[in-house]
Amino acid sequence: MLALSMLPCAAFAQDVADTIYSGGPILTIDDSDPVAEAVAVKDGRIIAVGALNDVMAHQDDQTRMVGLSGRAMLPGFVDSHGHVVMGGLQALSANLLAPPDGEVADIASLQATLRSWAEENAEAVDKVKMIVGFGYDNAQLVELRHPTKEDLDAVSTDLPIIIVHQSGHLGVANSRALELAGIDASTPDPAGGVIQRGADGEPSGVLEEYAFFAVLVPMIGELGPDGLTAFARAGADLWASFGYTTAQDGRSSAGIVKALNAVDASGDLPVDVVAYPDVLEDRAFIEANVSMDYAGKVRVGGCKLTIDGSPQGFTALRDRPYYDPVGDYPPGYAGYASVTMEQVQDAVNWCYEHGFQILTHANGEGASDMLIAAIGAAQAEYGDPGNRPVLIHGQFLREDQIDSYKRLGVFPSLFPMHTFYWGDWHRDHTVGPVNAENISPTGWVRQRDMMFGSHHDAPVAFPDSMRILSATVTRRTRSGDILGPHQRVDVLTALKAMTIWPAYQHFEEDRKGSIEVGKLADFVILSDDPTAVDPETLADLQVLVTIKDDTVIYEADEEERRGDLVPSLPFSGGDPEVAHQFLHAMYEGMSQIAQ
Repeated sequence: MLALSMLPCAAFAQDVADTIYSGGPILTIDDSDPVAEAVAVKDGRIIAVGALNDVMAHQDDQTRMVGLSGRAMLPGFVDSHGHVVMGGLQALSANLLAPPDGEVADIASLQATLRSWAEENAEAVDKVKMIVGFGYDNAQLVELRHPTKEDLDAVSTDLPIIIVHQSGHLGVANSRALELAGIDASTPDPAGGVIQRGADGEPSGVLEEYAFFAVLVPMIGELGPDGLTAFARAGADLWASFGYTTAQDGRSSAGIVKALNAVDASGDLPVDVVAYPDVLEDRAFIEANVSMDYAGKVRVGGCKLTIDGSPQGFTALRDRPYYDPVGDYPPGYAGYASVTMEQVQDAVNWCYEHGFQILTHANGEGASDMLIAAIGAAQAEYGDPGNRPVLIHGQFLREDQIDSYKRLGVFPSLFPMHTFYWGDWHRDHTVGPVNAENISPTGWVRQRDMMFGSHHDAPVAFPDSMRILSATVTRRTRSGDILGPHQRVDVLTALKAMTIWPAYQHFEEDRKGSIEVGKLADFVILSDDPTAVDPETLADLQVLVTIKDDTVIYEADEEERRGDLVPSLPFSGGDPEVAHQFLHAMYEGMSQIAQ
């Protein structure tokens, strides 16, 4: 009898909360109980959700009470596709983004930004003699063209200069950088890449796809463990500042995974990271490390495959010619694949044979045709291992391809933020006014009752969660046009595409993506309830606090809380020693290629 009388007390003691959150709208993203008054958390997990009076039954003298002051709390955002380690590149190089994320609007302002960055990082530049910029976008420059080596030579002919296109799929080198990389008129185009040339056959400085990767990847590789950990730390902090509690490293490597593990071991990794190493690079590492379980805050989730390139850069593989490409393109130009069909089939087969999840970058209709054929053949040979294959981007899709993806069980991770950043460009130049209405076709996907993820692909763009939300709901372009109103979705659907659906994508829907009993206490607190504001103001909402496992990992400062500032890049300006190391790696990488 004594033992029985003690049971209720013991059970109650086990349910005493460490923290109770209340005092504002709590959007649970749980269809069975979509709005709650309070949430109780113990040991980093949710133990109660619902009415305030019910949740307060879990309070005692030790419980920490967190008042939301009318602000909205949601599940922490889950990254459907991004490159968290390379996100550190944004913090360690000249910001060449166009407004609203930067100040580069023409070639002159690009040159001025490079000069200013070189002056601000003079110590590092003087040591290594190199200038690096990230994020230029020819579609947003007044000149509507890529910078050339001559444009960069105007900044410096003595120092090598490398600038990276916002898509990450191409870049520009000045004359000195081309010389160091050993690229001249006699250099052949590599498989899956293009060295753009002038009328005289000389390189213009613009390098596409594998021509660019052949220069960039060795430079990144030369960063070494310390440089990569600096990238990882800066990128993870940036993701946290936009409300992400789970990040993705969507084209990873063994070195990058080791860097993430090192940051985690030091206690400096604020978010969970799921890494997907390139399936064409290191299958032995993938096979040895794929796991559904985290080691600390890091796990290898599967494989990444890239079939084509950038739609706004005209390197994505279409099934028809580009509408009005800006540049020196032959009649009927439709882009190109960066890999062969044999490589695609081999990679997909390998993942299906081993039961590994595969994420595939396929932007153009032609690339999707290749992926659909490969997955169909793999399923015919190996069956369905339940590996939830993922389409990444799918900017240009035919409606019949969405039917095929549904039939094959492919999860679409789409990029509706393109409607804001490049919608006008797609309408006027890539696919034309008719087909531009259907880029990132979230409406078609939902008509078929398919889940989808909305992503940012950072560092292609900032991992700006509210910009993603706004673009998915409004599809308003930079010019104010609405691109494909029939493809818009409501706010709650857009929020699911940032929370519970990408959690499903990562096989983590049982522990993340909604505020339910038993799930992790991963939360984001916003300045207002996104379901209660004018949809046209969604991009103005601010991430005030990000919480991982009931611990605050990001908190906006007082000026940001007053709405005076948008969260800025952590480590803006860069640590001089890290900048030095980064520049040194770039220089050494080019020297390796030249040798």
